[in-house]
Amino acid sequence: MKVGVGGTFNVLHRGHRRLLDVALGNGDRLAVGLMSDDYCRRNKTAVLPYAERERALSEFLKGRGARFTVVPLDEREGTAPADEELDVLVVSQETHVLGPRINDMRLCNDLAPVRIVIVPYVLAEDFRPISSSRILAGELDEEGRLLRPLRVNVGSTNPVKVSAVRDVLQRFFPRMTVNAVNVQRAVGEQPWGKEAELGAEARARECLADGDLGVGIEAGVVEREDGLYDVQHCAIVDAMGWTSRGHGMGFRYPPALAGMVRQGMAVGDACAQLFEEGDQGSGKGAIGILTNGVLDRKGLTEQAVLAAMVPRVKKELYL
Repeated sequence: MKVGVGGTFNVLHRGHRRLLDVALGNGDRLAVGLMSDDYCRRNKTAVLPYAERERALSEFLKGRGARFTVVPLDEREGTAPADEELDVLVVSQETHVLGPRINDMRLCNDLAPVRIVIVPYVLAEDFRPISSSRILAGELDEEGRLLRPLRVNVGSTNPVKVSAVRDVLQRFFPRMTVNAVNVQRAVGEQPWGKEAELGAEARARECLADGDLGVGIEAGVVEREDGLYDVQHCAIVDAMGWTSRGHGMGFRYPPALAGMVRQGMAVGDACAQLFEEGDQGSGKGAIGILTNGVLDRKGLTEQAVLAAMVPRVKKELYL
């Protein structure tokens, strides 16, 4: 079965290797269309010479034991619209629109359409796609590792939230900057039910700006059969628009505290009145009071942040 794949393959990186491996897994003959120097001069910037790109491509495919050919292309569609032997076309998520266009051209040429296989982006450490241009700019290496600190914006100036985000994310990203961003609260002083989750996401989106990650945290209360529960929510959004979510453990308020919250009092104010504690936003919080300090507000917030990070730690399993 003949499989076609095309591209510039400028600095062969992990995304390219995945694209080629998928192509090799879909047939026993691989036809690679490599954009010519003339095409690149007309449509690209900062591209390595054709001979250099072809050499890297051929060395990789030989290392895979592939049966392949590499031909220069002067247009994006290449030879696929007229290739009578082609069975499968493998395209990246970036170039997926080429598939239907090529099949339309094949039909005009009285040829059967080919099966289209779309390979998703391979993301770098900043959750943006790996690209040759970013590598040549010195932002990434060929594996997608960042060569600069990760930029994290937190949608709050609350030192407990900012510290919790820093301490959790440092376990995964030793090089990063964390910025506290004052955002407008999207929910009421005391969120109920789904409001806290929505509020966390609104904070994350508003603070992202030019950062790599925007982190929003919002605590809320949930009414359950046996009482009123506190749940801390976290949302993390990246520059590609992917939002990952998580929450910490839920714990039940004592009846007296729950009654005051149901009457419209914020949890912090209720705790201050009931337990004579200070500011719950920067103090140990209700969880610290109710556990005699075994778990404080920062620890509870860290649970939510870590839960929201789970899909990002193993992003290849989620995307």
